[in-house]
Amino acid sequence: MTYQDFFAALWQKYTQVTPQAQSIQTLFKGYGEQVINDHVAFRTFNNSPISLEKLEPQLIALGYQAYGAFRFENKHLKARCYRHTDDSQAPKIFLSELLIDELPQECQDILSRYVAQIPSDAVQDPSIFYAGLLWSTPTQADYLTLVKHSEYAAWLTTMGLQANHFTVSINHLSTFDKITTVNQTLIDQGYVLNDVGGLIKGSPESYLEQSSTMADKIDYLFADGQRSLIPSCFYEFAERHEMPDGNLFDSFIEGNADKIFDSTSTK
Repeated sequence: MTYQDFFAALWQKYTQVTPQAQSIQTLFKGYGEQVINDHVAFRTFNNSPISLEKLEPQLIALGYQAYGAFRFENKHLKARCYRHTDDSQAPKIFLSELLIDELPQECQDILSRYVAQIPSDAVQDPSIFYAGLLWSTPTQADYLTLVKHSEYAAWLTTMGLQANHFTVSINHLSTFDKITTVNQTLIDQGYVLNDVGGLIKGSPESYLEQSSTMADKIDYLFADGQRSLIPSCFYEFAERHEMPDGNLFDSFIEGNADKIFDSTSTK
């Protein structure tokens, strides 16, 4: 599988549960823009058959290599970022995993039941990144318990392995060449943006500015027959700035990412 085929399949599944992404892309293209993906992000469980370490070889097989590591203490996560070794224009990848043993015992008990259902040989090829649920559909009771302590855990348990978000590269836009212009255009069109820490996460001084929509909502049928609207996925926007050496910043910033995670908040 080429990385181009990988992202095409990923986008197809992503837009099925994130219709706003397709409509926003159509909006930009209506202005003559070519929409380029800056990066895509995934969520997973540690100490599982789909842990970061188990998934990473599939990214390497696509031509990627790790170049940064991150820790999110408050959200009980660790993460790595990856870039393509041969194509600097290829989207970057941000892969995070939930440190289950740092959650309250009741959450650990719930998650262990679902993680135990994941086949030990689940990771066979890059399609694992859009495999969806590898465990039984959760009950609403389990979901509500998880969401009180970790919206990341609740999201992952209901949505499974798939792209959590794609990201528009503002640097490749012309009409919307600033993050403020992008944000205002989206607000004018009625999209709801993540305002945790402000609409813009980061600054030119940190060489990275990011914003995002709030996740779309889907009608979810839980295993116990209960239904409710829950967050699916969201669309992000990134403007990268030139560093003193003349190159664009190409990594990620923990403080920004920590707030972007809140785009799947149920509140």
